[in-house]
Amino acid sequence: MRVLLAFDKFKDSLTALAACDSAARALHGKHPDWTLDLCPLADGGEGFCEILTTAADGIKKEFVVAGPRGARVHAALGLVPLARIPPAARALLAIENRAAKSADFPIAVIEMAAASGLALLAPALRDPWQTTTLGTGELLRAAAELGAGAILLGVGGSATHDLGLGALAALGFDFLDPAGKQISPPIPARWPRVARIGGAISSPLPPIRIACDVTNPLLGPQGAAAVYGPQKGLLPADLARLDHESARLALLLCAHCRQPDTLMDVPGAGAAGGISFGLMAAAGAQLLPGLPLVAAWLDLEARLAAADLIITGEGRFDESSLSGKGPGAIAARALAQGKPVHVFAGAVTPAAQHQAGRRAGLTLHAITPAGLALDEAFRAAAANLATAVERAL
Repeated sequence: MRVLLAFDKFKDSLTALAACDSAARALHGKHPDWTLDLCPLADGGEGFCEILTTAADGIKKEFVVAGPRGARVHAALGLVPLARIPPAARALLAIENRAAKSADFPIAVIEMAAASGLALLAPALRDPWQTTTLGTGELLRAAAELGAGAILLGVGGSATHDLGLGALAALGFDFLDPAGKQISPPIPARWPRVARIGGAISSPLPPIRIACDVTNPLLGPQGAAAVYGPQKGLLPADLARLDHESARLALLLCAHCRQPDTLMDVPGAGAAGGISFGLMAAAGAQLLPGLPLVAAWLDLEARLAAADLIITGEGRFDESSLSGKGPGAIAARALAQGKPVHVFAGAVTPAAQHQAGRRAGLTLHAITPAGLALDEAFRAAAANLATAVERAL
């Protein structure tokens, strides 16, 4: 029996790699003769750098950069030779190796969550008025200084809503008050003092590709503040003010960079608090669909085809999961190939169970014992996952 273990992260509890490892240990104990293929998933958030860099036999470099509230944090970036990236993923990146035309052309893999992520902050410190992408900009600058020929940036799991202005400040932009005094970092709480934007990217950056599966524009009812602000600590009473200030700063940036205002309406411009917009306006970044890129990078189709059984999962599996990304998409692909699928999640909604009952070959498992408090469930997730896998298989 060949089993593909393709878990996504269990938010606030298990990384994708830890989930795969936990399930693998359980299966090894029960079925030592089974062949296990561990394929942790990444959607651009936590684990994006490690998973993609490891899959392509790259190396990681660690830096100390500004965290989302300014305190210094350790964050790594990956360097991967272009030749080690599967051809299908290279095609999606659409990056020409102009520098050396060699097989060692390095791609830098950066995970925004490592420097500017929500998981870096205790719940009481989560406040989009006070958070910055300065550290992500420091990682972008470090990648350029290391000689990367291109940068792949994953933007999931951010704690910020600063339009990427903090990152631009790290790269050479100036945010000035009416007297010409520098405002640094340009967090949204200080935006009313910003009268103009100056400066530019001080050192050349390689092409930037942003892995992004969301299609939200920057502003409005489907924009970054309205949709993602609440999970970052935005109070409902502050939504209109943050959206208004976002529009004003976005217009200033478009004018300074000589970009059309319509850039704010590009699907995905609102990703990760608008960093996609900021990097498109100031650095010519291009957005890529994240899931197809990751699937191609991990050679997922071939690994699905080789497997007899697929095991996947994440923190919560609901009625939208089977039509969504990550484990739901993996399950749908596997079922289309006639492969049995077991999904393990911290929580499974009744509607999802109902849907699964109509899908031959699909079985859903909730790993959390009934009545267990949420904080205890987080702490016991690895053990609960292993127990559930042992029981089911």
